[in-house]
This record gives sequence, C-alpha cells and structure tokens, in this order.
Amino acid sequence: MFFELRQYRVVDGKRAEWVKFMESEIIPFQASKGMTIFGSFVAEEEDDLYVWIRRFDSEEEKERLYKAVYDSDEWKNDIGPRVRELLDRDRMVITRLEATPHSLMQ
Repeated sequence: MFFELRQYRVVDGKRAEWVKFMESEIIPFQASKGMTIFGSFVAEEEDDLYVWIRRFDSEEEKERLYKAVYDSDEWKNDIGPRVRELLDRDRMVITRLEATPHSLMQ
C-alpha cells in the first residue's frame, strides 16, 4: 500500500471555489470510481495551498483507477477543463509515500 500526497497551488482568490469544487464534484467522482481519498486540507498560512491524500493498495490498482478517472469522458469534458482554470498546474507537487510500521495511516 502507498499514498499520494498531492499539493496544489490555486489561482489567486479562487481557493474557496476550488475547495467547493473538490468537495462537491472531484472527490465524489473519484470515490465513485474506486479511489480512496484519505483527507483534504488547506494551509492556514498560505492562501493558495491545497493538499489532499489518496491511498492505493498497489501500483496495479493505481494504474486501473487513474485510467477509470482520467480517461473518462466526464473528466475530459467537464472536470478537467475546470481544473485547468483553477490551478497553477506547473506548481503541482505529487509525492508518493509509504507508511512507516507504526503509522496510524495504514
């Protein structure tokens, strides 16, 4: 099992809109495809930072779920274009993490 720590920079003044979009559309859509979303966060001292964490059981599961989400017509036609309007995609940081033996996130 492993996690993705995904750090996004939101376009100035759009963080509230981004959070609403994530919580009302992106997270439910991805969960409906089988993604496990562990958490969604905003930074207290950085107005443009949004962070979320997803969990995968294996590399094969990740590949299957990425395909189900990102190759879907809904993502390509509806969700993806709105993501590009709200995020600075050049500043995305995606880190793959493995939990340590005593981590509560297992």
